[in-house]
Amino acid sequence: MYAIIESGNKQYKVEKGSVIDVELLEAEKEAKITLDKVLMVSDDGKVHIGTPYLKNAAVKCSVVDPEVKDKKVVIFKYKSKSNYHKKTGHRQKYSRLLVEKISI
Repeated sequence: MYAIIESGNKQYKVEKGSVIDVELLEAEKEAKITLDKVLMVSDDGKVHIGTPYLKNAAVKCSVVDPEVKDKKVVIFKYKSKSNYHKKTGHRQKYSRLLVEKISI
């Protein structure tokens, strides 16, 4: 059984027991979160597709780590012959969730 959910304008394929990194949520450690934007659920060959979301479908998750940082992305701007260069960086923050239950 798996589901496709939407969180932070991104789509994720989740199964029971899987760990996913979603956009930063305001939640504490060990908090229970219900994600109700379920696009599709596949259960033993039966496929339920929403338009755009399934009604009465939810994915229950618990917060493993409320704030995880991704690898640093280096942005380097350079223009030749004008002595211009600029180096900046960015680290995206995520919340790590453990999928506990998928309900239809």
